[in-house]
Amino acid sequence: VDINSAFLHGNLQETIYMTQPPGFVSFDKHKVCKLLKALYGLKQAPRSWFHKLSMTLRSLGFNSAKSDTALFMRFTPTSKTYVLVYVDDIIITSSSSSEIISLIAHLNNKFSLKDLGPLHYFLGIEVQHHSDGGILLSQSKYIRDLLHKTNLLDSKPQPTPMVSGLKLTADGSFSVQDPTHYRSIVGALQYITVTRPEISFSVNKVCQFMHKPQEHHWRAVKRILRYLQGSITYGLHIKPSQQLHIMGFCDSDWGSDPDDRKSTTGYCVYLGPNLVSWSSKKQVVVSRSSTEAEYRGLAAVTADILWLQNLLKELRVPVALPRIYCDNLGAVHLTANPVMHSRTKHFELDLHFVRDKVLSRELVVIHLPAEFQVADILTKAISNPQFTTFRSKLKVSSASTMSLKGGVKGICQTGS
Repeated sequence: VDINSAFLHGNLQETIYMTQPPGFVSFDKHKVCKLLKALYGLKQAPRSWFHKLSMTLRSLGFNSAKSDTALFMRFTPTSKTYVLVYVDDIIITSSSSSEIISLIAHLNNKFSLKDLGPLHYFLGIEVQHHSDGGILLSQSKYIRDLLHKTNLLDSKPQPTPMVSGLKLTADGSFSVQDPTHYRSIVGALQYITVTRPEISFSVNKVCQFMHKPQEHHWRAVKRILRYLQGSITYGLHIKPSQQLHIMGFCDSDWGSDPDDRKSTTGYCVYLGPNLVSWSSKKQVVVSRSSTEAEYRGLAAVTADILWLQNLLKELRVPVALPRIYCDNLGAVHLTANPVMHSRTKHFELDLHFVRDKVLSRELVVIHLPAEFQVADILTKAISNPQFTTFRSKLKVSSASTMSLKGGVKGICQTGS
């Protein structure tokens, strides 16, 4: 649903005055108006609206999730209802259709809203429903608009978003003529990673040169756009499953940045067969060994999994012991080995954080051969065959693909 004039419903807690609006008739033009309600343009308006909506939902029996304050939940003996809020756009889902109808009626009595029906489009993300009960999240229209903006709609497609083995550097002889345009396009690419995790590494790399982009950086951006041009209809496939176990895959490319020798960490987290979280990020400090780089990545994915566990607990979704797959034996052994020495004490905080979770049986870390490490696609530019294989493991497919080959379950069975 979409709330009409949402910000006008908020009640102001602060004392705010405004000058008389044009056309307002007053005998004293020097007098000002004291606002009782929020207006568009006020810094307090979004907060006032969210507070008003929160109080309304709480009066209907909803509680806000501690893991995400924009998520509201209501549990009854016969139903579960969830409400996800983004400003004035609201997604409602429930195990009971009558609960949805009743909630929309209550909100419509309190606010003026538009019932947009079943979810098909939300914040630029297209939702396609499949006959198997699954959905495909894509951004085809957003990508087409971006390609049209860059005059690449009819360009030659590329099979991968980055040339295999390419190492971008900050050095260059020719700066781009319009750095603002570069930043605008790269910012748009960042939003596309919401449904296209396979381009996360490439986008992360071109983001690192926002301050002074060179011509070879712009060529790398156009390579990503040409890859998207050949895969416009691709998106993230999510399907229903009875087995909701958490699996994390973590990898790091040690000292991969040629400018500062910092490592790149990539991880992806699955809930059952579905990819729900991923990251490709350059580490903030230089690692002295590949084991240290991998362990910092383990700490990052562990934190993400703990948040997901807390969220699922609030949603009353039972899950088994989470598993993290890492291809570095040294890092895996450190999760269970209590011995500290000079080569590990400088990253002691990450060491204790992961090890404590392993010892308390909150998760388990398992070694996985490098050739099966799906997170590899998030740490470096890989070859076309390997990229295609790992892309399917990330559950990225076209709208016409009804089933994906080589699920993540197959990776674990092969690698364990």
